[in-house]
Amino acid sequence: MRLRLRPNDDSFYEFFTKAAENIVRGTELLTELAMPKADVQSVSERLVEVEHDNDALTHELYNRINSSFVTPFDREDIYQLGSQLDDVVDHLEAVGSLLYLYGLTSLPSLPREMHEMVAILDQQARLTAKSLPGLKAMKGLKDYWVECNRLENEGDRAYRMLLVRLFSGEYDALTVMKMKEVADELEAACDAFEHVSNTVETIAVKES
Repeated sequence: MRLRLRPNDDSFYEFFTKAAENIVRGTELLTELAMPKADVQSVSERLVEVEHDNDALTHELYNRINSSFVTPFDREDIYQLGSQLDDVVDHLEAVGSLLYLYGLTSLPSLPREMHEMVAILDQQARLTAKSLPGLKAMKGLKDYWVECNRLENEGDRAYRMLLVRLFSGEYDALTVMKMKEVADELEAACDAFEHVSNTVETIAVKES
């Protein structure tokens, strides 16, 4: 039987849970942005608020790491997980800002593949929020990282098909350049979710 000398400190797990719930707020707003007649400026501004809230959570987490003599698991892994969750929100906020600043929501419709990527991000966010509380018991996490990887593969497929559409001649060159930036941020957000799940897998293996 393995002897465990880790403290019973719930605060770190609470940080991860709050950050994951904050990410769900972000993907919900992206979904709203994709709807016809959305108040794009309002949604974009609320995404900035979500990003600021997550920055505050991440800063609080780092302070907690630096002030704790012992941590529930390796402090390097805690730092990495917190940073990766923050990266997700940064990419989501960038998507909202670019859609607003470039005026892309004034198009008759956004490409279907872009909607697909937003839907995949929302699935990844909800899966992450549902699964991260499992870090405390280190149980039932394998299904999370397997499914998150599958969703990331779906995101890659949608991204490739989006690029095919963008370079098909359907849009003018300037619109293509603008939407390519948005597409890259969407794809980066999908990847960032996978990075989170990879770190969770690493933690689970170390602690098993």
